[in-house]
Amino acid sequence: MASTSASAIEGTVTERRGIPAAAFVEDVQTYLSQSGLDANSALAFFQERLQQYRVVEMKLLAQQRDLQAKIPDIEKCLDVVAALQAKKGTGEALLADFEVSEGIYSRARIEDADSVCLWLGANVMLDYSCEEATALLQKNLENAKASLEVLVADLQFLRDQVTITQVTIARVYNWDVHQRRTRQAIVTTES
Repeated sequence: MASTSASAIEGTVTERRGIPAAAFVEDVQTYLSQSGLDANSALAFFQERLQQYRVVEMKLLAQQRDLQAKIPDIEKCLDVVAALQAKKGTGEALLADFEVSEGIYSRARIEDADSVCLWLGANVMLDYSCEEATALLQKNLENAKASLEVLVADLQFLRDQVTITQVTIARVYNWDVHQRRTRQAIVTTES
């Protein structure tokens, strides 16, 4: 019941890429009467929302780590393709150490390479000309950087929502404590 009533009120609030915006509760009494919730139900709803934000934050942070690892790899691949193109036609061989397996490297002597093989993932590797490989890698680098920018903005939005939700939880809790003390004082003075 708590999530149904409270989400109906929050339905008018915007969101960012599927992340619902937290509504700042300025007047707790009005919020509770409009939503039809008591303080404990409202606190439970906001705690649940806070947990949802934490789960989304963990997923976004994992995506950010992946992208931050991917960008240097793409840049390194671009540098290698550029080095191959620079040596092409000079008759000079390029000596390169490449990783065969984790921690195992081999040395290669590359002479006049017209194409390169790019690992696309999912056990797929394709042969591209150096120009096609450069274009593909450049496009992938631009996409990864753009995705990282969007991800950073999403994380900032999410952190703002976490802060708003934490402040709202504190406001509802403090309001509830104040109401209980007021009721207790009234009972004490009447007896």
